Amino acid sequence: MAHLFSPIKIKSIEFKNRIVVSPMCEYSSTDGFANNWHLVHLGSRAVGGAGLVITEAAAVSPEGRITFADLGIYKDEHIAKLKEITTFIEEQGAVAGIQLAHAGRKASHTEPWNGGKQLQPTEENGWEAVAPSAIAFSRSETAPLELDKAGINKVIADFKVATERAVKAGFKVIELHGAHGYLINEFLSPHSNKRTDEYGGSFENRIRFLLEVIAAVNEVWPADHPLFVRLSTTEWTEGAWTIDDSIALAKILKDKGVDLIDCSTGGNVAGAQIPLKPGYQVEFAEAVKKQADILTGAVGLITEAKQADEIIQSGQADMVIMARELLRDPHFPLRAAHELGHDAKWPVQYERAKW
Repeated sequence: MAHLFSPIKIKSIEFKNRIVVSPMCEYSSTDGFANNWHLVHLGSRAVGGAGLVITEAAAVSPEGRITFADLGIYKDEHIAKLKEITTFIEEQGAVAGIQLAHAGRKASHTEPWNGGKQLQPTEENGWEAVAPSAIAFSRSETAPLELDKAGINKVIADFKVATERAVKAGFKVIELHGAHGYLINEFLSPHSNKRTDEYGGSFENRIRFLLEVIAAVNEVWPADHPLFVRLSTTEWTEGAWTIDDSIALAKILKDKGVDLIDCSTGGNVAGAQIPLKPGYQVEFAEAVKKQADILTGAVGLITEAKQADEIIQSGQADMVIMARELLRDPHFPLRAAHELGHDAKWPVQYERAKW
């Protein structure tokens, strides 16, 4: 039996297999709008057999974008094209998910292929970034504006309204981006959060912002729809966020209605030394799953069918969340099914090519 292709039901939503298209920034939007690039990019991975297709990070506000070319969900006008995309994904038998995000101090940059440099508010397409503390990500960048309580409340409200739009657009899964050095991660980590109010200092204070975002989201997100949270489960740096912190947080999130932790690492500490190797983050998904008793998704240099299947079979994680391999091969799930001896359903238009 190919464990990678066993269905899984989370709340009311059933996924036909355990393969997830990870959120991958495309930097191909104008004013946050999805377009035909997103339709084809996401739709082709649904055609290719993934069980869940998650959009790239969709900014909950214009100032929450990493770049001026990011996808957004901060206008009602964004809904129509997103609805077209979710409809197509579902027509292929996949589930449509969206990652809601705020870039925090990592906002206001150029696209990676144009250097990825920070843009100042005085420059074209630039604006002032915000964060829990006025600490720049790296020495070469300008410090962000520290959020006051009114600013924090605005961001929480933005997440709530974005969730309402996600419902109207037809998404069945929301993932909150709490990883990779973006705003939620910045609040969680003692490396980037030096506040002295109720949002800083102790572990309980540093997780407060995320818990308030979740509470706001849950006011409008259907109770029978899955809610995921992506965490950088370690920052690979002494004195920063750790796997023990992630496990403690995951236990709390489970009681707050979160169904799955997408277990990534890093991104909040410039220059952190990360020991890259195939499956290098899977151990963190396993630790969170077993010690917090919550569903997890494994990520990180997962490129082969047997490797992905063993992650599920061994109980290290409940879903395999793939990025670069699915950029290289949108039909990886169909190929993986063949390699694992599983008779996956192909689109009828492609059946004449089936192995």
